[in-house]
Amino acid sequence: MVSVPVKPLFVVGLTFSLLLAVILLSPSPQFVNTPFSSASTLDFDIWSVKRIAEWRPCKWWLHGHLTPLPAKSNGFIRIDCFGGLNQMRRDLCDGIGIARLLNATLVLPKFEVAAYWNESSGFGDVFDVDYFIQKMNGFIKVVKDQPTDISSKEPFRVDCSKRKGQFDYRESILPLLLEHQYISLTPAMSQRRDRYPQYAKATLCQACYSSLRLTSSLEKKALELFNAIPKPFLSLHLRFEPDMVAYSRCEYPNLSPSSVAAIKAAGGDKKPWTGEIAQSWRKRGKCPLTPNETVLMLQSLRIPTSTNIYLAAGDGLMEMEGFTSVYTKVFTKSALLNHEDFTRMHGNTKAALDYYVSINSDAYVATYFGNMDKMVAAMRAYKGMHKTMFLSRKAFAELTSQGLEEEELKKALWEVHRNDFEIGRGSALPDCFCEFKL
Repeated sequence: MVSVPVKPLFVVGLTFSLLLAVILLSPSPQFVNTPFSSASTLDFDIWSVKRIAEWRPCKWWLHGHLTPLPAKSNGFIRIDCFGGLNQMRRDLCDGIGIARLLNATLVLPKFEVAAYWNESSGFGDVFDVDYFIQKMNGFIKVVKDQPTDISSKEPFRVDCSKRKGQFDYRESILPLLLEHQYISLTPAMSQRRDRYPQYAKATLCQACYSSLRLTSSLEKKALELFNAIPKPFLSLHLRFEPDMVAYSRCEYPNLSPSSVAAIKAAGGDKKPWTGEIAQSWRKRGKCPLTPNETVLMLQSLRIPTSTNIYLAAGDGLMEMEGFTSVYTKVFTKSALLNHEDFTRMHGNTKAALDYYVSINSDAYVATYFGNMDKMVAAMRAYKGMHKTMFLSRKAFAELTSQGLEEEELKKALWEVHRNDFEIGRGSALPDCFCEFKL
């Protein structure tokens, strides 16, 4: 029989007990793995960062008491909308706020018919008209048809390009509305919404985020597309089309000959900036990210290369080979939808599909901060979906100008975007959303 000393056993037992206590009492990790996290427990992606603030719909809009509509309307206003779908949607929201400000009755908006956008879809071809009227009830009166005495004539066209704030609208446009009784306008981008009385701001918010639902046929197609994308997935709004690059006037030295030719064809007389002007322009964040630069940015956010990515983008993206060679699970609407259905679609309906998928995706990343990105970010905040990120072109330009490369560059980009995500920067616009500390 072999005897075992008691003291060593006691020491071993005590040591084991202490180790167990340390493990059980240690604080939990600061971050939590998500579907997009890598397998390593030490490598956390951007969505795992603990947020300290979020943007949510303001209570004065959602739960505030509506100012009763005046018994008598001052006339009829039609909002004329131009450009792509999201630009038209922005103008529509602004215009409805103006119409409420002027105590006008809203006529259904006019959407531009534009060959450039391959577009012939009207407001009713994209959005559910009856739902729109129902949701705006109490905020503003909406009619499908004008009274017979004005229905036969075109509205008096009002130029809003130099109007700013409620005082100019009331002082200079209201007299025209009272005189002609039926006017049309396209809102100016420079208007000061912060000067609006709260009832006009609430009307704008309601119009933009609660009243616009796709038609049943278009929503059915959007849901079909959404269901075809493997889950979970990230929606990426990537902008690197020839016309956009030409308009930016940024120079890219390593593009393929076909991309260079496409940019020149789209730019016409526009030439890229050179010298100090080009450097200053890029440092201000004015240059679109290339697909290769986007890859580096996503990797800096520790988004695994195995992530399912839906490409929310228009036709004509350039230099995609470098992107798809790294992020190989990329899905597009043209590949997922029936070819015949896809070719019959116009610009607005295609953009509506991207919008629907993006506001419902597990995560949303944009390389730009355009009309679609602002609308998507706000709608995601409205729905309580906060995995939204805008890649900082300005930070990328500044850090690369300092000579940072590879892992050092990725680390610096991580710090920038982590700080942005913590405080919810860029996740919504302040017009209808308020910041909540977590």
